[in-house]
Amino acid sequence: LDYILPPTRPNDKPLRLPLQDVYKIDGIGTVPVGRVETGVLKPGMVVTFAPVNVTTEVKSVEMHHEALSEALPGDNVGFNVKNVSVKDVRRGNV
Repeated sequence: LDYILPPTRPNDKPLRLPLQDVYKIDGIGTVPVGRVETGVLKPGMVVTFAPVNVTTEVKSVEMHHEALSEALPGDNVGFNVKNVSVKDVRRGNV
């Protein structure tokens, strides 16, 4: 294991975050969850989910119940999105 290098995950490429699940949390709203594969996810960013072509703004980003200023490749995160129903996006969307 000492000779195995961790994979390089580029944060200079466009954001790619496959969704593992989508939750509806009372008082917060819709929270998609997944791992950042490439790019960076920050609050205030405008994101588009494919293939459903739903565009929205990211309100907040959390990892293990702690707010993040940005999520980097390899981070498993949940993020709150504006004006998106839990029915609009689902597991497998990117």
